[in-house]
Amino acid sequence: MARPSKCRCICSMPRITEFLPRGEADLREPVVLQVDEFEVIRLLDYKGFTQEQCAGRMNISRTTVTRIYEAGRRKVAQALVEGRGLSIKGGDVMICTSLRPECAGELHCCHRQGKED
Repeated sequence: MARPSKCRCICSMPRITEFLPRGEADLREPVVLQVDEFEVIRLLDYKGFTQEQCAGRMNISRTTVTRIYEAGRRKVAQALVEGRGLSIKGGDVMICTSLRPECAGELHCCHRQGKED
């Protein structure tokens, strides 16, 4: 019997949730990147976190971060190579309900959006 999925903690939902190719795009359904996959890619590649820091921020194990990261990068690569749209939605996530100490100075925190624009 598989273990139940642990809810991933994220600061906020992405503001932009669809990316569409220009030119001769593939007309198939867009590739769906789950919100937790987006958050792991954002923390590791955009923010430069280590996998351990990312795991702590999202309240999951480092091995789960690795698995989510690999799945997310595969989907982004599929969208780029096949010229398909990319849609960010779904996944087992929980948005934090209050400003956490580790979010100090975090521009993408849901509790700061609209305050620093």
